[in-house]
Amino acid sequence: MATALLPTIQSPQDLKRLKVDQLEALAGEIRQAICDQVSQSGGHLAPNLGVVELTIALHYVFDFGPKREGDDDDASGGGGDHLLFDVGHQCYPHKLLTGRQHLLPKLRQREGMAGFPEPNESDYDLFSVGHAGTAISTAVGMARGDELQGQADRRTVALIGDASIVNGVAMEGLNNAGTLKRQFLVVLNDNGMSIAKPQGAMAQYFDNVRVSHTYTGLKRKARKVLESIPGGSALGDIYHRCGEMMKAALFDGHMFEQFGLVCVGPIDGHDIKTLVHMFEEVKDIDRPILLHCKTVKGKGFEFAEGDATTFHSPKPFVVEGCRVEVKSSGRSFTSAYADAMIDLMERDDKVFAVTAAMPDGTGLAKVIPKFPDRTIDTGICESHAMDMCAGLAKTGVKPFFAVYSTFAQRALDQVFQEVSLQGLPVRVCMDRAGFVGGDGAVHHGFMDISMFSPLPGVAMLAASDEPNLRAGLEFMRQYEDGASFIRYPRDNVPAEPLETEVPPFQLGKAHLVRPGHNGRPQLAILAYGAMVYEALEALKELDQQGYDVALYDARFAKPVDVELVRYLIDSSTPVLTIEDHALAGGFGANVLCACHDEGIATDKIHRMAMPEKWIYQDSRPNQLAEAGLDAKSIARRVRAILDTNGDAPAATPHIHVNVNQASKVTR
Repeated sequence: MATALLPTIQSPQDLKRLKVDQLEALAGEIRQAICDQVSQSGGHLAPNLGVVELTIALHYVFDFGPKREGDDDDASGGGGDHLLFDVGHQCYPHKLLTGRQHLLPKLRQREGMAGFPEPNESDYDLFSVGHAGTAISTAVGMARGDELQGQADRRTVALIGDASIVNGVAMEGLNNAGTLKRQFLVVLNDNGMSIAKPQGAMAQYFDNVRVSHTYTGLKRKARKVLESIPGGSALGDIYHRCGEMMKAALFDGHMFEQFGLVCVGPIDGHDIKTLVHMFEEVKDIDRPILLHCKTVKGKGFEFAEGDATTFHSPKPFVVEGCRVEVKSSGRSFTSAYADAMIDLMERDDKVFAVTAAMPDGTGLAKVIPKFPDRTIDTGICESHAMDMCAGLAKTGVKPFFAVYSTFAQRALDQVFQEVSLQGLPVRVCMDRAGFVGGDGAVHHGFMDISMFSPLPGVAMLAASDEPNLRAGLEFMRQYEDGASFIRYPRDNVPAEPLETEVPPFQLGKAHLVRPGHNGRPQLAILAYGAMVYEALEALKELDQQGYDVALYDARFAKPVDVELVRYLIDSSTPVLTIEDHALAGGFGANVLCACHDEGIATDKIHRMAMPEKWIYQDSRPNQLAEAGLDAKSIARRVRAILDTNGDAPAATPHIHVNVNQASKVTR
């Protein structure tokens, strides 16, 4: 039996000691290691399986990693070349080749491997990155910075794929990359997919390129261009060495030539020998080059190749022969949103659903087949999607844009200019608000309130459970005074909600979830969104200790329920606001601002929110605990407030209150 290769690779320098003929076997081992781990922990499977050969070939040819004084080409520190990832979820093979195999068993956990490039984890990772379209621009910046500091010998490579090339930022980067007068390589991983099937004219263009008649021969014009640049003639030579697959590798008329790049390909992104030869030939050419590689998303496993969307970032799964079962852990907010949207669209034929390359992640994959004429996937372009929603709203249509909170940030300017300034009722449904678990800091939705609430006419909502999600969406359907936003977490909806039927949302009004025991509670919690249920858990502990605390579902971060806060403060009841959002500019900050404007004393208002530090990959419960937002932390904060005020219970009676039973008490 052949000796396993992967355990012998602790750095790219170990990789370079292998023979080219051994690299294909190594690729198989990497694929198996990734699949085995993702099946246990979940994570990004299909995109990583598709870039194994590309990643191996890049590290085999280039010398990535920090350049240290006195290092030679064989030093473990690398030669100072730069490798920048776009999107970031294609980095697992890269991490396994750069000394992090020991971190794989705890993938996406705090003490294990991050699911995205992470500079705190390794010097081989240059940026924490999880958003599309950024690699080319940051790579251009590094190339220019090296040149300015006399280090133009440091090569720069940007690996972009999963259809992120269609992102507007990527196009801006390409436009500037074409002006470089030095080595610069863009490797386009064209797998015919983004997270779902790519959308738009650009996707159709790539489909046409992949089946183009230009595979039949090498174009004269491309050859002449290459012969005019240093080292370019060598590219023509490898056409003869690499056989039929390389015919017309120098593709004449590729659209990116218009950006000033020499365009090479498409070539087979899984032919590792050809990739090594190609990278060897292009690595020192003093012109910006785009190498177009055709790959298969999910390569190596039939179930992933056949359903790359489902296995883009699956939950843990079990493979039993030809059958693959993805483990279910309950009903998610995303699933609840999908069903709520279907009900909404059945009742109102003006409702229109939009997503930006995330039909599965946002739940719209379930909606699209039922309403194909009233749904659209725009591809990876949140800015365009938001502006399109503005256009829809202008005609009287009711657009609902389903987007991750972290990606909604990319459309801030459009919300300002084309939506809010125009007074248009665009509805934005922000999944993955707050802490997101294994995806970590690159995906936390921690500043949507602070970004959007300053805009006039905006309503900022949050859903604590499925009944409130449905009620919130219904409010948004009818809200016409401006843009509206609703946020909900990457989590399961409570299996037993406090109330199966909740009162309708009223603009700027909180909802009493549980009153105090004696008419006048010692403290009132105003919890925003999912934090209602963390607060409920805290109340179980506080009840046992004799504390008397009321709980409200705030529902709105803008406008806040000023009348409620005035009533509580006038009754000498301290208020504690709780949210899974940044402290600055969040729900609690809005409460303080509203009280200041209304002349309400704020000395008895306390806030709990995300701390001003980065919280890295882990489970969502662990992240809440680290941030001091779990039930135990909430109970501890309530005790600290009341004990300081001299309101601690005289004794510690065991009060049994059923906090799972909805209260009908209203203020």
